[in-house]
Amino acid sequence: MTDMTFGEKIKTLRAQKKMSQTDLAKSIGVSLRTIRGWEVEGRYPRDRELYNKLSNSLGCDVSYLMSDEENFITTAAEQYGSRGAKQAQAILEQTAALFAGGDLSDTDQIAFLNEIQSLYLDSKKRAKKFTPKKYLKQEKNEDDKE
Repeated sequence: MTDMTFGEKIKTLRAQKKMSQTDLAKSIGVSLRTIRGWEVEGRYPRDRELYNKLSNSLGCDVSYLMSDEENFITTAAEQYGSRGAKQAQAILEQTAALFAGGDLSDTDQIAFLNEIQSLYLDSKKRAKKFTPKKYLKQEKNEDDKE
């Protein structure tokens, strides 16, 4: 699978439109640092609205920008903040390492990855029911600071 990363897609589309990183940042209402984070550091937007703004500015379909993996990270970020996004990213990286050099077909890898993602989101949802309220407030404050 030689798909382009999210950052590569943004950079390529931006170049095709002859836009600078600054131009793109202004057009969607984010900082230049945010665009660099996406293109260079492998970061992803935290909410779906940014994907919509990007697709409008770059003249592409949202589904082109958002792979299943990016959708998983964005969902985790929206529901569980930056900690959830980091955990989702770690799951994806560990799963990729698990598949390295393996004999699973692409179909089986996708099925496995989808199941892992579902298990993660379900377990986070169940665990939240048992989290004392004082910790939920503390987590919310930490997410607001980032």
